[in-house]
Amino acid sequence: MSDSSALRGNWNYPTAIRFGAGRIGELPSACRELGMRRPLLVTDPGLAALPMIEAALAGCRAAGLDGTAVFAEVRGNPVGANVEAGVTAYRQGGHDGVIAWGGGSALDAGKAIALMVGQARPLWDFEDRDDWYTRVDVAGMAPVIAVPTTSGTGSEVGRASVITDERDHVKKIIFHPRMLPALVIADPELTLGLPARLTAAVGIDALSHNLEAWCSPLYHPLAQGIALEGIRLVHDWLPAACADGSNLEARSQMMAASTMGATAFQKGLGAMHSMAHPCGAVLDTHHGLTIAIVMPYVLAFNRPAIGDRLAALARYLALPGGGAGAVLDWILDLRERIGIPHTLAALGVTAERVPLLARMAAADPSTGTNPVQPVTAEQFEALFHSAIEGRL
Repeated sequence: MSDSSALRGNWNYPTAIRFGAGRIGELPSACRELGMRRPLLVTDPGLAALPMIEAALAGCRAAGLDGTAVFAEVRGNPVGANVEAGVTAYRQGGHDGVIAWGGGSALDAGKAIALMVGQARPLWDFEDRDDWYTRVDVAGMAPVIAVPTTSGTGSEVGRASVITDERDHVKKIIFHPRMLPALVIADPELTLGLPARLTAAVGIDALSHNLEAWCSPLYHPLAQGIALEGIRLVHDWLPAACADGSNLEARSQMMAASTMGATAFQKGLGAMHSMAHPCGAVLDTHHGLTIAIVMPYVLAFNRPAIGDRLAALARYLALPGGGAGAVLDWILDLRERIGIPHTLAALGVTAERVPLLARMAAADPSTGTNPVQPVTAEQFEALFHSAIEGRL
């Protein structure tokens, strides 16, 4: 398909998604459909200064949504204090819904704010443990429209937010089924200004969601099919998106791959995310870039358990040579082509940090669906040292 204007559709899996270039113009009508008259637009400081946010505010206000306001106190790895500040802004502004606009950080913060505006219990009481989600007062939750501007996390179709608890510097998953945004506007034109290095990092994050879902040992054929096609889209389009940021077809395909990854990973993630989460929580590293660096080391570690899966993937992608080794070779080549560093040392991760990071990784929820089981803190220590030193 060569006509990017054909990459357009209204989807309802797993929520209502309006996909296609220019569809951000539908934001005011989407707000009205959900009963929003005074939405709070949650984004990050970098995006808040860009013309796209000014244009969105102007469009909403011109449509009669005069109370639309912006909250942008969101860190790259959002923390509980960001959510609390957002809840305060929501209540003080008399808002009636949330527009979560940005990459994974802003989307996660926006969803968490919408959850918390009507709760009497603290945020951490809703961590994804046992049946803690049943503590939520559903009637107090605000409706959410998600507007992704990077093609990586897929948080626009997720039922959870990853928020760092500053008390113990641990990334925690806040979960409720109703945290899934009611409506997504996925407009690839919003990603056209994304720098090549960030395009690369978030693109590999999208790959990791699809790839770890594909390799997860859980039984979920629906997610399996989505993951396989999501990997193909990254294979075919990520280099083009990095090489030419104005390539709207490549941007569209990567936005679809990102949404697909977050849909697929209800089947489970794995040690890539187990390693990236503590790095982000303790050292504030960029999530997608951290994932991109650890990916081949984790694949090599898991290879005894996923050889057949990787061989099937190699056939689907028509990789030279075939077999599990072809997938690893492709990923190593892809990382080099799009400028991903080879070691965690490039992010400032040092050997002294490894014991703590390894213990946190072993306790991370993603570890439970890693193909190799169990994964001990000692094994994570070895993985971290390999990733710091560049030993595959």
